[in-house]
Amino acid sequence: MISMALYKREMKGSIKLLVIFGAVITMYVAIIISLYDPEVMKTLDSFAKMMPELMAAVGMKTNTANLLGFMTSYLYGFILLIFPMVFSILRGNALIAKYVDKGSMVSLVAAPVKRHTIALTQMTALISGILLLVFYSTIVELICAESGFPGELDATELVMLNGGLLCLHLFIGGICFLSSCLFSDTKYSVAFGAGIPAFMYVLQMLANVGGNAENAKYFTFFTLFDLDNIIVGKSSAIAAVLVLFAGAVVLYILGIVLFERKDLHI
Repeated sequence: MISMALYKREMKGSIKLLVIFGAVITMYVAIIISLYDPEVMKTLDSFAKMMPELMAAVGMKTNTANLLGFMTSYLYGFILLIFPMVFSILRGNALIAKYVDKGSMVSLVAAPVKRHTIALTQMTALISGILLLVFYSTIVELICAESGFPGELDATELVMLNGGLLCLHLFIGGICFLSSCLFSDTKYSVAFGAGIPAFMYVLQMLANVGGNAENAKYFTFFTLFDLDNIIVGKSSAIAAVLVLFAGAVVLYILGIVLFERKDLHI
């Protein structure tokens, strides 16, 4: 069970970030989909030929065959990875570590609410924010695609793709939540909660460039989010996504257990 009063308060605390990131995602999705035009795509391809390493680093590919391929190339390598990740970093730190660091956790644990309930409520607030961002992104993509290019986007494939995206961000949220539960000082919580996903993303960028750096893909969890193979429903890609989901479950449970046993010095 969760504390509804605490959950409502934390969701109110998430509203500003959700609105900001939602607005940014809306802008980028609308702009990118509107660029799905043969002439514009030729221009983008020319940029890719001029700066192949840079474009490859953020997952941008050329000569995409359809609208969804175009979207995965220009949205899923950076925009839809970074913004939800930043949300998880900011909210993950604020839900536990920030309370402890400021001494505000006293008021929470002094209330007739168990530590387990507090941790579970904060976890639910973080997951709710992640769910809202990914769900909203899906709706915006469907609306923009259908209004600009009716019938060209396979909604089923998009839902499958964003299901994988959700599992990835739940995993990242799990890292942030665990860091927040583990450390009492926000600087350490942010250092680990932000540092690990950021470092993993840099490794993925190196792997995307190819060459000798391609082996970096074996050291980052972003590799488990295999865009092209998720779309076609390849079993290995689905299994990789499930690994991310299972890992997220483990991270959240571990975070709750650590918080229950944590010495809060109060």
